[in-house]
Amino acid sequence: MPEPEVQAGAGLRDAFERLWTPHRMAYIQGEGKGPECPFCEIPGLPDSDGLVVARGTECYAVLNLYPYNSGHLMLVPYRHISGYEDLSDEETVELAEMTQHAIRTLRHASGAQGFNVGMNLGGVAGAGIAAHLHQHVVPRWGGDTNFMPVVGHTKVLPQLLPETRDLLAQAWLAV
Repeated sequence: MPEPEVQAGAGLRDAFERLWTPHRMAYIQGEGKGPECPFCEIPGLPDSDGLVVARGTECYAVLNLYPYNSGHLMLVPYRHISGYEDLSDEETVELAEMTQHAIRTLRHASGAQGFNVGMNLGGVAGAGIAAHLHQHVVPRWGGDTNFMPVVGHTKVLPQLLPETRDLLAQAWLAV
């Protein structure tokens, strides 16, 4: 059997072309998971820098820096807590209201046909930042799980995050 051909910088040649996502290395290496909590730092940034879509009294809506789908929002209480059961009544109500508003916003802005909404509470449950509670609102469309994530283990996003933030911030105000 002939020796496999080596692609420059890509390892052994096979039937797949490679899509490189070097920005993901920061996530893999734990950047943003150090001693400072990114969810506590984001509210101190300008909305465009922190990818903040909307701010409430108790919580804020922010784009996920590593989205599952385009428009993936997270709703985050300002207070640094990890347990859902530790939310105050005011935080619980605003988180629920912002979840409803996020769904309306994403339907309005992108025609989302469905949603995954939920929380991963604790590292063993899949929370990337377990120390600070956050709820995900992921818009879904028919056929959005195509060959790219299934075979290529790569998600294709049609828009840069700052552009998505601007679009959703405007839509948030419109609905």
